Amino acid sequence: MLNAEGVAAAAKMLLEFRQAERGRLNRIRSYLKSDPSRRPEWVPAGAPVEVQRIAAISRVNMMKFVVNSRVQAMYVDGYRTPRSAQDVPVWDTWQRNKWDLRQIGVHRAALGYGVSYATVLPGRPVPVMRGVSPRAMTAVYSDDNDDWPVLALEQRRTSWRLYDETHIYPLQGTDELLVPAGAPMEHKAVMDGEPVCPVVRYRDTDDLDDPIVGVVEPLLDLQDQINVTSFGLLVAQHYGAFRQRYILGWLAETEQEKLKAGASKMWTFEDPEVKVGEFGQTDLKGYIESREATLRHIATVSQTPAHELLGQLVNLSAEALAAAEAGHRRAVVENQTAVGEAHEQTLTLAGTYQGLEPEPSASVRWRDTEARSLGMVADALGKMATMLGIPVKALWERIPGVTDDDLERWTTLAVEGDALTQLTATLDRQAAAAQPAPAPAPAPEPVPAGA
Repeated sequence: MLNAEGVAAAAKMLLEFRQAERGRLNRIRSYLKSDPSRRPEWVPAGAPVEVQRIAAISRVNMMKFVVNSRVQAMYVDGYRTPRSAQDVPVWDTWQRNKWDLRQIGVHRAALGYGVSYATVLPGRPVPVMRGVSPRAMTAVYSDDNDDWPVLALEQRRTSWRLYDETHIYPLQGTDELLVPAGAPMEHKAVMDGEPVCPVVRYRDTDDLDDPIVGVVEPLLDLQDQINVTSFGLLVAQHYGAFRQRYILGWLAETEQEKLKAGASKMWTFEDPEVKVGEFGQTDLKGYIESREATLRHIATVSQTPAHELLGQLVNLSAEALAAAEAGHRRAVVENQTAVGEAHEQTLTLAGTYQGLEPEPSASVRWRDTEARSLGMVADALGKMATMLGIPVKALWERIPGVTDDDLERWTTLAVEGDALTQLTATLDRQAAAAQPAPAPAPAPEPVPAGA
């Protein structure tokens, strides 16, 4: 347990780490948020107000769509061991903490920033699990153990918290100076018999050279290219996409006369020296093609299906759609592997608070969100059941979009159906046994000879 001086020193150190990573996190956030008040860097401060307004609406935010494309394919539906069809008991803690919903925020932050966190603390009736953005939490790890942090600092709405291996220390102040603000609280988080800091780190992937990158950061330059191209497109559209006419040798005496001339379908002038003409309109095709090319680059680099960014999807079969999303599926599986380990770590720690024995072989079960034809899947599952002899119930999990609630309901209905079938068969047998045996048929009479 740290004393007051130790808490202040630890908080000061973590604030320095927080300050070092703040610039990167805020920059990513600005791209994800699409703040209209943020003036693009390429527009000079002295630009006309009209141009500044065009620049403000020229930001076409594709980063959130890239992140959403991954996040919306990642939903945890269960937590079980390989040889069990039922979720382990700690899954109830997941449900009571509403993590069917809360997991989305954890996934979105982990993919967008490269890292997010979850705190697991004692609670009633179950431990309390909460996701935390990296913009609100800073954690430091030792060289020997990167599973559990040594210290973690969390910024809450009106206060701060410092976590270590044994206690939670309330703090108050600003992001420049924090001081203790109350008595420490013991959290009693233990893993493998050793106390741990009750903070779990979620990463989008594992990279030995660049441990924290995320999906957004490598795409920022391409996002800027889209913004610049969109700005040029809007400027050309506003100032040059319509035909402008001119009159040489004539000047309107009043504003009303000028407006009347501009709205007239036919102009006539007495002076033979007056000449009327028009400027050619700006061709916008090059801007549009340039932006689409950049979108395709983003789709390639981020392994996002191009048709989701371009909005071009015309009569694709299920096989063609699966091929178009093959790279995206590989990226999602990689993210699921990394994030799934963190979920298992979170649930294991939650189980220790409840005295539940850890399940080393248990793993989270991801919902199947792959785009496939239901008819094709049903045909394949039917062949697996009839030709390979695989039990039908074992194939239910292979149906796209099925959840654990669906499986539980189907199992109950199947058991009820089997019981009814067995009861009907038993009643039929009993009824057959209770009926008297039919009398033997009379012997045929002999036919007289010569008849």
